[in-house]
Amino acid sequence: MTDPGPGDTSRGHRRDERDRSRSIPTDRESPVGAPVIRGDESVTGQHATRAVQFDPDDPDSLQDAAETVAQFATGASDDDHLYMLRGAAACAALVRGEGSYKAAAERAGDDVTVSFIRKWARVHDLPRSVRKQVALGQIAPTAAKHIARVGGEARLLLAWAAIDDDLTVRDVRSIASAVNDGTSIENALATHGSQLGRLELTLSPASYRDLRRQASLDGVGPGEIVTAALESYLE
Repeated sequence: MTDPGPGDTSRGHRRDERDRSRSIPTDRESPVGAPVIRGDESVTGQHATRAVQFDPDDPDSLQDAAETVAQFATGASDDDHLYMLRGAAACAALVRGEGSYKAAAERAGDDVTVSFIRKWARVHDLPRSVRKQVALGQIAPTAAKHIARVGGEARLLLAWAAIDDDLTVRDVRSIASAVNDGTSIENALATHGSQLGRLELTLSPASYRDLRRQASLDGVGPGEIVTAALESYLE
């Protein structure tokens, strides 16, 4: 629902104030190398028991990370979401342990570039909500690399748009580049036919009936009521 329709403008002002004050995590909050998603049985099932944690402060674990990165850089794993998340975790741990992208690449071997290390370490630093969708196959790991190039709230908005509007990896890459060049996320999405905030919802017949009725009585679009209700729920 995208058309909030006319209504009390004070509601919009209050929403803007909440948006400015609300702290939204746009980066990873859990420890580097921790298999938060890979170790979640509700996401990865039986694979969770085999999730590997990389400790950047443990020499043996850091060596495992270096070997994993070397294999990850040379292996064909484009269709294995969990393997790619593990590779990203290894990249992040190796960077933390070695102190720089360059040192991490050198530790991993000749086939590993600084660019490779940087891209995948950034994927590991994406917030949990995004990495979960990568693990579930809703966001391609190659698309996640480009989402990770974008900073702040725009990375979350791009991630959800990628799912809701079936954006291709090429689309995501183009949008990320445009945002980093100074284009607003809203305009960057619009050039690819994606409207920021548009989401198709399925309601129960009773909820649909009551929503339409209340929107008509209030003289607003259904989206205005849904937005207000969600803001209250998510506070």
